[in-house]
Amino acid sequence: MLSEERQGKIVNLVNENKSMSIQMLMNALDASESTIRRDLGELDKQGLLEKVYGGAIAKDQTFSGKDESVKSRSGLHREEKIAIAKYAASLINDDDFVYIDAGTTTECMIPFITAKKATFVTNGFSHARKLSEAGFLTYILGGEVKFPTEAVVGEEAVFLLFKYHFTKGFWGTNGISRSSGFSTPDIKEALIKQMSMSRTNKKYVLGDSSKFSSISCVTFAEFSDATVITSELDENFSAYRSYKNIVEVKEQ
Repeated sequence: MLSEERQGKIVNLVNENKSMSIQMLMNALDASESTIRRDLGELDKQGLLEKVYGGAIAKDQTFSGKDESVKSRSGLHREEKIAIAKYAASLINDDDFVYIDAGTTTECMIPFITAKKATFVTNGFSHARKLSEAGFLTYILGGEVKFPTEAVVGEEAVFLLFKYHFTKGFWGTNGISRSSGFSTPDIKEALIKQMSMSRTNKKYVLGDSSKFSSISCVTFAEFSDATVITSELDENFSAYRSYKNIVEVKEQ
């Protein structure tokens, strides 16, 4: 295959999927790792895609390498988050044992939860306070406190999760991608998300439409691993509507 033809296919694959790993491109094009890396470098210089660690993302994608504080994120996409959170809260029943991940969208769920007999476990310390104030039986993980995201992380928290078996769980995410899955900037938070998901029967990831144009450093689950609850997607993400694990909730 001529280099021009191969590079054209790389650009098409990256634009179609929003992101592609080097391994995925090697498999799709039957090319060596060195060839793909060289092509990605050239295409990045031409401004046709953006080369990132382990692969490439489309030019309309954003790459998030660090966590923003809860204070700076809480007001963003507020109406979308509330609509998503309200729907997510309606999925909780009285007999559920629920995991709620730290995050601004998951925190919006709490005022809408009506299942007063449900039990909750969370790694968000502001979540734990609000759940407890609302009268829910609530447990918080122990471990390292990460202030910017108001989350408990670290080995102790991972170890504690191992003893639980949740009926339902709700997670936040920094990025949503068919090829890169659900991602977050911090490996410690990724490990908490990954372990808690592995201990949960029904898994839901909450993300407003902006998360579909972003990828972060660490993938904590594959795209098919959970049901995605999101706001109504615009035409830029219409391809996602064919996936059965996408639930679109209109802003309210």
